[in-house]
Amino acid sequence: MAALAAVRLGCVRYLNARPLIHGWSGHVHFHHPSTLCRQLAAGELDVALVSSFEYLRNPIYSVVDRVAIASDGPVYSVILAHCGPVEQLRKVVVDPASQTSVNLLHCLLGERGMEVEFVSEGDIDAERGLLLIGDQAIRFRQQSRGRHHFLDLGAEWKKATGKPFVYALWLVRPDCEG
Repeated sequence: MAALAAVRLGCVRYLNARPLIHGWSGHVHFHHPSTLCRQLAAGELDVALVSSFEYLRNPIYSVVDRVAIASDGPVYSVILAHCGPVEQLRKVVVDPASQTSVNLLHCLLGERGMEVEFVSEGDIDAERGLLLIGDQAIRFRQQSRGRHHFLDLGAEWKKATGKPFVYALWLVRPDCEG
């Protein structure tokens, strides 16, 4: 294995990931989840905290066990913001930076029998919701002042399955194991 200082480490920019890199003395490549997935797959990173869906899509990686970003119920920072009843949504504006949250929301709405179009632009209204993750979700909730409703994806997953949900995990490229 490469010397520890030479390991190319990638991590999401979100506040909840900071404890997972505390004490690391080497350089950390900070980026959005989807960018980190691309960089890991391209061999530009050796280890990265990435979408759990990256492992499902490409299970060549090793998983660093017992360290992840996960929730066993409400998470507060992975939300669907909407104006009226969630069942009235026809479109959801998503940030392509989060593959996990988009896929999770697709599953959760499918469980409700909803067919919703995912779009990359638009404003929140009666028929259009907004998927937010991380620090942006927290700020949006705090600034909403009761104007919006929120569907917490962690709470919804727990209600639907009775299980915790893993949003991101540490993956190691196969050529870096040793």
